[in-house]
Amino acid sequence: MIDVSIVAGAVLGIAGVLLAYFGNPVNSGICVSCFLENIAGALQLHNDIRMSYIRPELAGFILGSFLVATQTGRFQVKGGSSPVIHFLLGFFMIAGCAVFIGCPIKMILRLSAGDLTAVAATLGLIFGVWLGVKYVKGGFVLDQKKELPWINGFIIPLFAVLLLVLPVISPSFIRAGQKGPAAWHAPLYVSLLAGLAVGAFAQRSGLCITGGIRNFFLARERTLLYGVITAFLVALVLNALLGQFRWGMNAQPASHLSHGWTFLAMVLVGLASILIDGCPFRQLIKAGEGDVDAGITTLGMLCGGALVYLWVIRSTSAGPTFEGKIMVLTGLLFTLVIAMTLRRRM
Repeated sequence: MIDVSIVAGAVLGIAGVLLAYFGNPVNSGICVSCFLENIAGALQLHNDIRMSYIRPELAGFILGSFLVATQTGRFQVKGGSSPVIHFLLGFFMIAGCAVFIGCPIKMILRLSAGDLTAVAATLGLIFGVWLGVKYVKGGFVLDQKKELPWINGFIIPLFAVLLLVLPVISPSFIRAGQKGPAAWHAPLYVSLLAGLAVGAFAQRSGLCITGGIRNFFLARERTLLYGVITAFLVALVLNALLGQFRWGMNAQPASHLSHGWTFLAMVLVGLASILIDGCPFRQLIKAGEGDVDAGITTLGMLCGGALVYLWVIRSTSAGPTFEGKIMVLTGLLFTLVIAMTLRRRM
């Protein structure tokens, strides 16, 4: 398992850097929250044309996981564990990512490119995971999953297929921005192949950014953590070789200097990830495996990808918005209430 996690981490690091090299936004070769925001815009769930593009990588993550899971007997259709909580925590995870401007994977990629504004995010994520582990040790648990009719497990993979078909048939309701981040993308085949590879290895290894930190805090188990560290080191080396490494805090792409809010935003992401067993990326992989609760979380994250623009939650280079700050505090309050309420005596 250690070898599989290391390979998966290497694939993630390589894909994250090369996707940016081939056209994705700088330091954002892979960013689940950004991809969801782009897809929400492409489906006209928000009105910012500059953030409207169907990202094949995200569909690749889900389908790569689905293909490996079905071929190895790991595709199991289960769910029914507090679906509303999964949906809302999915939304709040993306809200937290929007205030930081990036998901945990993008956080690693920004660090590997020398962006020191991601240090506060890393500390916040680690603290959020640590806090979540404290509640898990204290008896936090969601409802027991149960087997569900098989069709439930195919909904999200079929949605991923639809995301690949829509740009081809080009219906009138699909938008694609010609300027801004939406116009910055790697070639279709590069994006899809990278997504499939990352999704396949992540399914096989269980790779998860917050999961690696959680396992270390929970049982000093390092398998997944080695994968996370490998992703960072591989990305660091590649960024240096490709001339994409720039050390510092000022004028870094898609970043701001409000470190306190960055810290709190990623505390929210880390804590929510532990309560629903997986970071935003891991939720996509689990949805591809037939986990219906992860599928519901994915829909919550897609909703978040739309509302961070409609409600002006997403930060800019000037820093977080007032609405973004309120959403982080609201998300932390909601998540802490859930963590404290759903505890069973050990």
